[in-house]
Amino acid sequence: HTLVANVGLKDLRVNKLQAFVVPSQTRLYPGETLTAQMLMAAIDSTQQPQVYVNGQLVHGNKITLKAGAPGKHTISGYMLIKDLAGNVIRRNFAQDYWVTGGPKPESYISPDGMQKTPAFEGMATIAADLMNVLYAGFDNPITISIPNTGQNEIQASMSGGSLVSRGGGRFVARPTSVGNPVTISVSAKGRKIGEYKFRVRRLPDPAPYIAMGGDRFKSGSLSKAALMSASGIHAAIDDGLLDIPFTVTSFRTVFFDNMGNAVPLASNGSQFSTQQKEQFRHLSRNKRFYITNVIVHGPDGTTRTLNGRNMEVIVQ
Repeated sequence: HTLVANVGLKDLRVNKLQAFVVPSQTRLYPGETLTAQMLMAAIDSTQQPQVYVNGQLVHGNKITLKAGAPGKHTISGYMLIKDLAGNVIRRNFAQDYWVTGGPKPESYISPDGMQKTPAFEGMATIAADLMNVLYAGFDNPITISIPNTGQNEIQASMSGGSLVSRGGGRFVARPTSVGNPVTISVSAKGRKIGEYKFRVRRLPDPAPYIAMGGDRFKSGSLSKAALMSASGIHAAIDDGLLDIPFTVTSFRTVFFDNMGNAVPLASNGSQFSTQQKEQFRHLSRNKRFYITNVIVHGPDGTTRTLNGRNMEVIVQ
C-alpha cells in the first residue's frame, strides 16, 4: 500500500529516481568543448526536472563546457522533480572527465647542467631511453606517452633530424649535427600536447677490449692460453648505461725485445695478424706488450683513433 500511495502506476512506474549525466566524451584537450546531457531515470513523462550545475539553473537538460587546465575535473549538481503529491524530489549527480595536455611548463637548468621540465599532470612524457641527451648520427630510442591517450593516437616530429615510429609509443630519433639542440613535438587528435628540447652530443669514444667469453679484458694480467685463444680485439661504449659497439678497422701491438727496443706490428682489421700471433708464442711469463693506435668506425658514421685508450697486457 505504501508503494502504491507513493508511486502513480500510470505516470511513474518505480519509486526510485536516479539522476545521471551523459557526457559526449570523457577525455578532452585544452580548448575542446564538452557537451553533457543530464537525465533522470524513470522520470515522470508529464514534467521536466529542473537541473542545477554549480548552483546555476540549466535551461533544458544539456550543458556545454570548454576544457581548461589539464587534469581531472567533475561536473556536479542536482535535479529537482515533483511527485504526484506535489513534493519536490532532489537527486544529485556527478561525472568525472579528464583534460589531457596543455601549455609547456617553464624549463630550468639543473645543477648537472641539463635542461629539464617540471612534472606536469596531463602533459606528454618524452623520455630518451639511454639518457637525457641524444647522440648525433645515432639511432636513439625514445619513449613517448600521453595520459589517457592510446599509443596509436600519438604523433611526434623532431626538428634537426629524423624521428621514426616503431609502434607502441617507441620511436627512434636521429639528430643530424652535434651541438645543435633538437625539439621533439607531440600531438594527439590534431592538437599539440607538448614538446621537449634535447641537447645533442657526439657519441663518446669506446674502450678497446679482448673478448673472454662473457667478460671484456681491457688491461692487466692475462694467461697465455687465453691470449692465444683470442681472435682479436673489439671496442664498445660500456659505461654501465650505454652499450654501443664500434667496428675496429686497425690497431697496432708494441712488443719490446731483450734490448728494450720497441717492435711495433700492425693489423689492418680487428683480428690479430699472423705476425702478432707469432710474437704471442714467444712471450714468457710477466712479459708485457701494448695495444695502441686503435682506429674504430662508429654507428654514428664517424671514424676515430682511440688516443689515450691503450691496452697493457701482462702475460701470466
